[in-house]
Amino acid sequence: MKPCMKPFLASVVLGILTLGVLFPCTPVLADIYRYTDDNGVMHITNLPTSPEYKLWIKERRVIIKAGIDMTKYGPLIQKASDKYKVDYSLVKAVIKAESNFNHKAVSPKGAQGLMQLMPKTASTLQVRDSFEPESNIEGGVKYLRYLMNVYNGHLPLALAAYNAGEKAVARYGGIPPYAETKGYVKRVMALYKQYSSEPKEGRTAIVSMRPEVVSD
Repeated sequence: MKPCMKPFLASVVLGILTLGVLFPCTPVLADIYRYTDDNGVMHITNLPTSPEYKLWIKERRVIIKAGIDMTKYGPLIQKASDKYKVDYSLVKAVIKAESNFNHKAVSPKGAQGLMQLMPKTASTLQVRDSFEPESNIEGGVKYLRYLMNVYNGHLPLALAAYNAGEKAVARYGGIPPYAETKGYVKRVMALYKQYSSEPKEGRTAIVSMRPEVVSD
């Protein structure tokens, strides 16, 4: 296999992952492993056969149902965004990345609802029912506002803490080197940029936001 095949392989991998998202009922193992041999050829697989393969992309498994209306939560997002002074488009981006707008979504770790609140976090935020959209969004936006205050408006760090926890960010002095967390920050930032370009009244600006490119 020639090195020039690497972009092709990467495209194939992305295609497989896309199919996994569009058709979640298909039993596909989406954790992707890779290693580069002595000839500089990258080998990619979802079924590693030797210790040389290292985890490259880790699937964040969230139970998502198809046919979800992604616009019906707009008024609830706007209400919480106005209350906590967090940009509407940012909240929308977090919900999209966390649950794909499925208010019944549950992760293997136990995170629940639209903004994927862990039970302990939900309790601290006084969210009684994480599957109730308004309560979940209220709690999630409140938590996001708290993290943005903690990191002085440094949005990538706030998002990293939302995904991996404040302790992980403190331990590494920045965005943790977890593939999932780095991918999560990139995805939310990209979605935020996308949604910000869409016409929407009542947006609230984020004060002192300092975007940052997450390295590969």
